[in-house]
Amino acid sequence: MPVDFIILGFSILVAIGILLHHPSKTLGLPSLLIFMGVGLVFGNGEFGFVYDDLQLTSLIGTIALNTIVFVGGLNTPIKSIHFAWKEGGVLSTAGVIFTTIIFGFILNAILDFNLITCMLFAAVVSSTDAAAVFTILESKKLQLKHGTGTILEFESATNDPVALLMVVMLTDFIINSANGTPTAVSVLSDLAQQIGVGAVIGLVMGKMAVWALNRIKLPEFGLIPVFILATFAITVSSTGILGGNELIAVYITGVIVGNYLKKGAEVSKHFFNGISWLAQSLMFIILGLQIFPQQLMPVFVVSLLPAILLILVARPLAVQLCYLPFKQANWRKRLFVSMIGLKGATPIVFALIPAAAGVEGSREMIHMVFFIVLISVIVQGAAIKPLANKLGLKLPPKQHVADSESTLPKR
Repeated sequence: MPVDFIILGFSILVAIGILLHHPSKTLGLPSLLIFMGVGLVFGNGEFGFVYDDLQLTSLIGTIALNTIVFVGGLNTPIKSIHFAWKEGGVLSTAGVIFTTIIFGFILNAILDFNLITCMLFAAVVSSTDAAAVFTILESKKLQLKHGTGTILEFESATNDPVALLMVVMLTDFIINSANGTPTAVSVLSDLAQQIGVGAVIGLVMGKMAVWALNRIKLPEFGLIPVFILATFAITVSSTGILGGNELIAVYITGVIVGNYLKKGAEVSKHFFNGISWLAQSLMFIILGLQIFPQQLMPVFVVSLLPAILLILVARPLAVQLCYLPFKQANWRKRLFVSMIGLKGATPIVFALIPAAAGVEGSREMIHMVFFIVLISVIVQGAAIKPLANKLGLKLPPKQHVADSESTLPKR
């Protein structure tokens, strides 16, 4: 297909998705459902066009995910990090690991996959989605006691790197198992390298960008976001070259630039919020194009039990384990956090990694992950307000607390 037609087609799909966003927000539906729905309708042969390219979809999804995480960092106030880093940090690291292990054993008991493939499947769906969490909280106008909303948003904004590390390592483990099983030392070494290199590059690039922009007077304010965009691209590419985790690097860079840039901070945030929307739109649409409705129905029934067990067993157990060091934490908040682990497009992007690598059963995994995400958004999204009311966590609309300060970009 000529490039002009491809650009025209994607532009029309993005425009349709944006026009449908407001009514979806009124209904409390995350934007991912709208844009993915547009992709599902237009890309599977109904209009004489079929899209099926796992490698390209994985590449676009990865770039978009890096962009979304970077913009999340730009919009994360330092005071929110100070408030939520202990509980949110444990949830975004140990919580992902606990969820993966618990859900992996559950899947191994109910599915035909071997244990390692089940652990890979569990890692794919282990993280919560920042866009889904924020959209639901905003659309329902929820302000929650005990900083619950801030903790949920911090967790969802920072747990993708750990989940990605586990998905990549388990995929490599399955692909390279014929060449010998990796040792615990090699796995821990790789994990330390990914986290360490990503954190160092993110810190250095963020500090350098802020130092340069605060001292060099650029003739146009419009050049500031362009410079930050270049910084983002350098951070991503250099982290990849040196073997670090790109999501960790871009998030740290984003936090530093967003909090310490003295000139042009607001115009830059507005610019990158628009870039984030474009990245989300393209990512959700291309994921919708990649998923074939006729292949979804055979796995619908098979996906129901795993989705229910993830929501009602694996996530709650993992969260309760994470809260063991925080004995002073309100039990209502613990219960609410454990039941509201909204999934989004991120697990579908992660599911593309083993599929692009040729892992056996990964195509079926993509479709099962799609239904798990769909069930999570519908069930947990609908339950969030009644559950907050039932547990007495909802604040009066005019009462201002730390939770009213979002750690994510306004949608």
